[in-house]
Amino acid sequence: MAAAVKDTVNNLLERLNLSSKDEGEPKREPSGEELKGLQDKYKKAGQEQVFTFYDSLSTAEKASLYEQLYPINPQYINEITEKALHPPKAYDEDQETKVEPLPDSAVASILDSQEDDIEKWYESGLDLIAENKVAVILMAGGQGTRLGSSAPKGCFNIGLPSEKSLFQMQAERIWKVQQLAQKKHGKGSVVVPWYVMTSGPTRGPTEKFFEEHKYFGLEKENVVIFEQGILPCISNDGKILLESKSKVAVAPDGNGGIYQALVTSSVLSDMRKRGIEHIHAYCVDNCLVKVADPVFIGFAASKDVDVATKVVRKRNAKEPVGLILLKNGKPDVVEYSEIDGHTAEAKDSKQPDLLKFRAANIVNHYYSFRFLETIPEWAHHLPHHVARKKIPYVDTQKGETIKPEKPNGIKLEQFVFDVFPRLDLDKFASMEVKREDEFSPLKNAKGTGEDDPDTSKRDILQQGKRWIQAKGGVVVNEGDSEDGVEVSPLISYAGEGLEFLHDKEIKAPAVIEKED
Repeated sequence: MAAAVKDTVNNLLERLNLSSKDEGEPKREPSGEELKGLQDKYKKAGQEQVFTFYDSLSTAEKASLYEQLYPINPQYINEITEKALHPPKAYDEDQETKVEPLPDSAVASILDSQEDDIEKWYESGLDLIAENKVAVILMAGGQGTRLGSSAPKGCFNIGLPSEKSLFQMQAERIWKVQQLAQKKHGKGSVVVPWYVMTSGPTRGPTEKFFEEHKYFGLEKENVVIFEQGILPCISNDGKILLESKSKVAVAPDGNGGIYQALVTSSVLSDMRKRGIEHIHAYCVDNCLVKVADPVFIGFAASKDVDVATKVVRKRNAKEPVGLILLKNGKPDVVEYSEIDGHTAEAKDSKQPDLLKFRAANIVNHYYSFRFLETIPEWAHHLPHHVARKKIPYVDTQKGETIKPEKPNGIKLEQFVFDVFPRLDLDKFASMEVKREDEFSPLKNAKGTGEDDPDTSKRDILQQGKRWIQAKGGVVVNEGDSEDGVEVSPLISYAGEGLEFLHDKEIKAPAVIEKED
C-alpha cells in the first residue's frame, strides 16, 4: 500500500510537471555537469535569466538557488502562463454562455426546509462524526496584511471580550462537536481530525501559534499542518522573476492548490488510514463558520454527492459576490463581473420577491473521500488564473531591486471551485444557510465598516444574544456599551445547551464560558 501511495504521488508530480524525473534533491552546490544540465533546461524554455547572477553568488547562495530551481519545470510554467493569459474556449465561440440556477433536486435551504429534515440531517451527521468518519480541512494560507498584521490570518484577535483568535474559536467548535457526538453515542473517544493548509510564509508561524496554545485543547496528533504549493511569479513579458539575486520570486498557488497539496503532503493517506469518508473544507477568515457542521455533513451524505457547497442569500443584485449556478449545464461559480445587469436583477418565477440568481459562494464545501482519491486523475487539468500584481524584483540588467508602483507581473493561481464543472449534476449539491448565523468574513482593516474586525465581532456578539433570547434569557446593555454576548463554543456549538440561562439577565457585553 505504501509503495502504491508513493507511486500515486510521484505520478501526480510528474503530470503536474512540478518535479524532475531525476531522484533526490541536491543539498549542496551543484557540480559543473549538474549546473549545465539545469541551465540547459531553463535556456530551452527561454528562462535562462534566472542564472544571471549565479557566478557572483556565495557557495551557500548557489546551493540555495539551484535547490529552488531544481524542482521547477520551466516549460510547464511557460505553458500554464500562456493558457492563463489566453484561456482555451471550453465551448463553441459562437455559443452564448447559458446560466441557470441549480435545479431543485440539487438544493436545499435552511431558511425553507422542514424542521424534521434539518433534524434528520443533524442526527445523521452527528452519527457519522461519532463513527470517526468526518474530517475538516482549513484553508489558512493567508496573512493578515490588509488587517495590519504580518501574522497568519487565523492568529488574528477580532476584539471579542475573550480575546480569542480565529484559530481558537474554530478549534473549540471542533472540540464541542466531538463532545456532542460522544455524548449522543456514549463513546469513549470521538475524533474529527483537523488538517490545516498553510502557505510558505504562514506555516512556521502557524505551527508555533498552535504549539504555544497547546492546540487549543485538541490532541496534537489530530491536528495536521501542511503546506500548499507555490509557483514562480512571472513578468508581464513572460519571464520568471527573481526576488533577489539568489532567489526566485514565488507565490502560493491559490486555494485551488488544495487538491495537489492533499496528495503531495500525504494528508489523503492519513485520511485513508483513519477511515475518513466525509470532509468539510472552509476558509479561516469566517468567524461564524460551523466547523464539521453535522447538518451539512448529513445533508451531503444523504444525497450521496461528491461535492456540496454552502451558500448564503445574495443581499441585492449589486452585491459583488460569485454565484453558484449551472453554466452551460454544469455546476460552476460565476463571478459578479461576468453577469450582466439584466441577469443579476432577474427575479425567481416561483418566489418573485427573491432574486433568480442568489446563491452567493462563501467557499464552504463538502467532499466525499472517494472523490478526493481521484485527484491524480484530474488535478493537472485544472486551469490557472492570472492575478496582476506589484511584484518586487531584481532588474537583471542593472542588478538593482525594484519596488514597482504599478502591476509589473502576474501571479498564477487556481481556484478551489475550478473542479465543480467536472462533476455530474447528480453528484453536486448546494445548501443555503442563514448569513447571520454562518457567514461573516474578515477581509478589511478595522474601521472600514464592512467585513472588518468590528463587523466580525458584532456578528459573534449578536449571534450569542439571539441564542440566549431563544432560551428565555434577557440581554441588557447600559449606555454606550456593546449590545451582545459572546457564547463560548465550549458551551454551545449552535445555540444548544443554554437552557440554564432561562429567565437570567445578562449585562452586555459579556462572555458565557461556563454554567454559573
